[in-house]
Amino acid sequence: MITKIIQEEKIQKAKKYVEKGENFVIVTHVSPDGDALGSSLGLYHFLMAYGKDCVTVIVPNEFPSFYKWMPGSKDIVNYEKYPDFAEQLIRDADVIFCLDFNEPKRIEKLAPAVVASSGRKVMIDHHLNPADFCRVTMSYPEMSSTSEMVFRFICRMGMFDLMDKNTAECIYTGMMTDTGSFTYNSNKPEIYTIIGELIKKGIDKDKIYRQVNQVYSESRLRMMGYVLYEKMKIYPEYNAALITLSEKELNRFHYVTGDTEGFVNLPLSVEGVSFSVFIREDSDYVKISLRSVGDFPCNQFASAYFNGGGHKNASGGEFYGTLSDAVAAFEKGLEEFNPNKIEELNKNE
Repeated sequence: MITKIIQEEKIQKAKKYVEKGENFVIVTHVSPDGDALGSSLGLYHFLMAYGKDCVTVIVPNEFPSFYKWMPGSKDIVNYEKYPDFAEQLIRDADVIFCLDFNEPKRIEKLAPAVVASSGRKVMIDHHLNPADFCRVTMSYPEMSSTSEMVFRFICRMGMFDLMDKNTAECIYTGMMTDTGSFTYNSNKPEIYTIIGELIKKGIDKDKIYRQVNQVYSESRLRMMGYVLYEKMKIYPEYNAALITLSEKELNRFHYVTGDTEGFVNLPLSVEGVSFSVFIREDSDYVKISLRSVGDFPCNQFASAYFNGGGHKNASGGEFYGTLSDAVAAFEKGLEEFNPNKIEELNKNE
């Protein structure tokens, strides 16, 4: 038995949109990760199984190649490549699902078209502080992933039987990736009840793990070796670690989207490290990824120093300045936001 987390009123309102809608668009955040893609494609396959012929997933930019095995990924519209087409689809949509993001700025250049659209908007998300731009907002930060939310949404509409293997594979991928293969944000029994139901739909969870985590390029592995040997800095007095990569270093290893995914988790294998940050230089800003184990709230750190947020053990942020300035902000944060003072920090949650 799965607890009824989502309010019934919201379920029924969104269900009416599903029943009456004809043109559906599903949008998710910039630099889509496994949960963004898993939840979006999972909902896409469900709507197709329900008999909806006009359903499109739109992403703001490219996504990692190791997610391109996912059923339906070839039909995703990349806004960077087809901006006019994407905007037309959004204008024509009578229902827009906003998945895995809590405010328009998270979809960047897609935001004006989505906000201006007259289509009925439904947010399904698990991040804190959702903005008020959708008619229906289903936002529950206590959930492990947006993909789990999509599973619950389908079940609560009474349409579990329409969930096919394609839907299940995508939902499982999102749940797996947004919990670090069930190593954080994944200690609730109902998660494993849901996994059991997805397996009954025919998924091969071991194969999905291999397709996501064991299909990297040679250059990606060489970059990982470089990161571990040359670029990982340990701060033992703070139980923390830092990895940085400049744009020049990324180019040296022929970086493509997704090559650095998971790098932030590597230092957490070091005994005594409970907080890890990865800082990557991009063309117009510096990208920050943060991970922690135990009670350290890395989302508070992300909010305080990097205009970010997320979950207690997995967060992200941005920094507009130089790479060295971003490192300085991190080191200042360690002094002010000491991971060794967990009890004091948790009082502010």
